[in-house]
This record gives sequence, C-alpha cells and structure tokens, in this order.
Amino acid sequence: MFTGIVTDIGTVREVAPRNDVRRLTIGTVYDTSTIALGASIACSGVCLTVVAVQPDAFEVEAAPETLSVTTARDWQVGGRLNLERALKIGDELGGHIVQGHVDGVATVVAREDLGETTRFVFEVPAALAPFIAAKGSVTLDGTSLTVNEVDGLRFSCLLIPHTLAHTTWGDVQPGGAVNIEVDMMARYAARLAEFR
Repeated sequence: MFTGIVTDIGTVREVAPRNDVRRLTIGTVYDTSTIALGASIACSGVCLTVVAVQPDAFEVEAAPETLSVTTARDWQVGGRLNLERALKIGDELGGHIVQGHVDGVATVVAREDLGETTRFVFEVPAALAPFIAAKGSVTLDGTSLTVNEVDGLRFSCLLIPHTLAHTTWGDVQPGGAVNIEVDMMARYAARLAEFR
C-alpha cells in the first residue's frame, strides 16, 4: 500500500528484456541498504517488486500484464520516474490509499500554466470514466491528486508548485501518457452496485 506522496524522482539506468519481462535498474537517493529484496516500490504509480539492490539503485522486473496496461512498456534509459516506498503502519497518510495496481493509461489533453499553479486535463478510457468524480481522489503517475472537474471521459486536476517541483509533473506536456489508478473505494462501490 502507498499514499500517492512521491518521495524521490528515480532515473532509469538500464532496461534489460528477459524472456517475457523487462528488468529495470532505477537510480535513487533512497538508502538502498534499507530496501529488502521483495520490497514493493511504486514507480510512477506501478507497484514493482525489488529483485536486487545496488549502492544507489534498485532493480525491479515488469511482467507482461504490467507492460500491457501501464507506461512501463515505454520506459527508457534516462527516463525519470516518481518513486514511493511502501507505507509502514504508523506513517502519515498524506494522500489517499493507493495500491499501485494501475488500471490503465490516461492521455494528457491540455496543460494550462496559471502562474503559481498548473491545470492539467486528462482523458481516460471509457471503462474508467465512471470511477472519476469531482472532488474525489485519483492516482496519476504515482501522485495522489484531487479531481477538480469531470466532463465525460475528461477530467482536470490543479497542481501546486511543490508538486510540480518535486515530481516529474513539471515535464509533462499535452499528448503524454500517464498511469492511472482509480480510487479503491470507487472501485468497490461500483462492484457492490452491480449486485443490487
């Protein structure tokens, strides 16, 4: 489990295809001596398992399902990723409950720099649109964000300067793709409604 509060920006150092998986080496400022093999780290919202550690990097493997539904299939050497280590019992829950189970990819359709803040407009696949609600939470590229407005398949979020400076969001432009995880409570509410 995660919170959607990004704690580092990692850099992809190596991408190595291995049979049906991609093994990625990701540089980080985390103290890698505290990262256990088998630990989960959210990489731009994708929960990946650590399979090896180096003094200033960790290695993960992205399986076929992950590659088919996330932007991990497009990560290249030099790419920057929002990172978050798994939530520990007793940690502050600053964002919302995030599983790191990406539902799909959203497209950035607009970016409007408004001085101090930046407004992004996204379009989601039709299957995910019912789970997006104004004033609700959504995880985009591993960042917990509040939805401002919803219009069909499109919705907007307003990002503050801190978020733009301490995540990869400062680099995001229209036409880009971002990982999206809908709010877990919305997913379960919709599932329960199916049986009423």
